[in-house]
Parts: sequence; structure tokens; C-alpha cells
Amino acid sequence: MARASALAASRGAPRIGIVYPCDVLALDAAVRIEEAGLARPVLIGPREQIARAADAAGINVRRFETVDCGESAALAASRATSLARDGEVQVLMKGSLHTDELMSAIVHKVTGLRGPTRISHAFVFDLPRYHKLLALTDCVVNITPLLPAKRDILTNAVALLHKLGIERPKVAIIAAVETVSQAIPATLDAQALVALARQGEWPGVIVEGPFGFDNAISAEAALIKGMDSPVAGDPDLLVVPDLNAGNMLYKSFNYIGGGDCAGLVLGATVPIVLTSRADSLQSRIASVALAVLACVRAD
Repeated sequence: MARASALAASRGAPRIGIVYPCDVLALDAAVRIEEAGLARPVLIGPREQIARAADAAGINVRRFETVDCGESAALAASRATSLARDGEVQVLMKGSLHTDELMSAIVHKVTGLRGPTRISHAFVFDLPRYHKLLALTDCVVNITPLLPAKRDILTNAVALLHKLGIERPKVAIIAAVETVSQAIPATLDAQALVALARQGEWPGVIVEGPFGFDNAISAEAALIKGMDSPVAGDPDLLVVPDLNAGNMLYKSFNYIGGGDCAGLVLGATVPIVLTSRADSLQSRIASVALAVLACVRAD
């Protein structure tokens, strides 16, 4: 977070549109974002509801710019995407509206924020028992991605790692087993992604798979199974087969593994912080720091 604050200070703090911030969690996050010097919050939603929530939380909402757009969460999402398209905000963050209300505005084919690749999501974890940051994709947006979607998911995540200064990321494509099997489509997709990497799809990136989770994370487990891989035991990124696997894995990292994480929606024209009500304040602020690093480095 200190690195993101320093970049924001040196380049000018980006404006972050907090969409429909009508509860204490969203407004408290706005205060912490401003106090950390990460970004300049812009509150996008119904002014009166925002004011009532701020009064209940003891927050002086007049410290923030507010864009009033009526009572509807859908209207707030639409206005936020418009502001992002026009360059008025450089980051978006979900407030107290439902995820589908925000994402439907973002993915709209005409008025949304689609980029050249499919929209996806990535987490970046700091895990107590892993020796470096570990990214995980896609655990939030794409439910059962087919190969073309996985290609974009990998492209988006690699671009994020590059923005974080990881020039030659190691990528492990995860499946239930480490052997290619016609009965397990995820292993066939892993084989195809590895082939694309060898054809130069992601220059400088090492992509290998399929891996079982054990032999992706543990070089010893890989050696026991006869796998000789520079990725085994040292990946920067895990690509999961589908949302079910990814969602359970990231929650295991958080609740059992004791990990801290930041997450972003990728592939849109601006970084999007898509937090859950169950996320800690630390995770929310870390996600904003990640978004700041992504958007500042993209300039």
C-alpha cells in the first residue's frame, strides 16, 4: 500500500468513483482511501441516502465530491460507467449495490467499459506459507470459461503482473490432475494454453500445466510425481478451471490459510474494485492500492 501511495503522490492521486456508497462500510472505505493518500474518492449515488448513511457513521460527507444520480442503484452504476468512459474517474469501486447491478452496466455492449479482452477478475495474495505474492484467476466473474475465455483471463492477469513489476511471471494452469485426460476438459484447456504460450502468445511468460494444486505449489510434490518444471513450487499465477474451484480456493486461502488479498476486475477500460460485504477493511483498501498501481502504471 505504501508503494501505491507513493506513486499516487508522485503522479497525482487518481479519482476513484465509489458507486452507490449508501452504507457505513463504503463510506468508511472512502475515508480510509483519502487518508492513505491512495486516491480521491468521488461518491456516485443518491445524495440524500449517502448523507443519511454518513450521519449514522459520524462521517462528514461534505469532504467528498458527490455526483447525485437519483435513488436507483442501476442509475448510479450507469452514471459511474459514463464518468469512467469520459475519463472523469480512473478507478471504480463497488459500494452498497449488488454486484450484478454494477457489472451489468460495465459489460454493456454499447455504453459499458469493455476492452479488447473478455472481462475477468484476479486476486493477489500474501500467504503466510508462500514465499512471494501469488495471483489467482478467475474466481469471481467467469463461471465455466471455455478456452477462448481462458486465453483472455490469462492475458488480463499477466498484464496485471507486468504492471506490478513481475516481468517474467510463471503461470500454473490448475486442474484436478497433472495428466492430460479426455475425461477432464480442464486438462485439455491447460494443454492448449501451454501450446499458445510456446507459440509466443505471452512473450517472456512461462506457462505450464496441467498441474494438480499440490504439484503447482510444492516442488517436492512435483518431483515425487516425476515432474520437472521451473514453475512447480514457484508460480506467480494460478489459473483455475472454473469459478467453483477458484471461489473455494480463494476463500480457503483467506479463512484457513490466513492470507491477505487484493482483487480487481480486469479487461475493462479502468480497474474495478469489486469487494464483498464480508471482505475486511484491510482487503478493501489493499484492492484500491492494487487498482492505483494498475492504472498509474498503465499511463
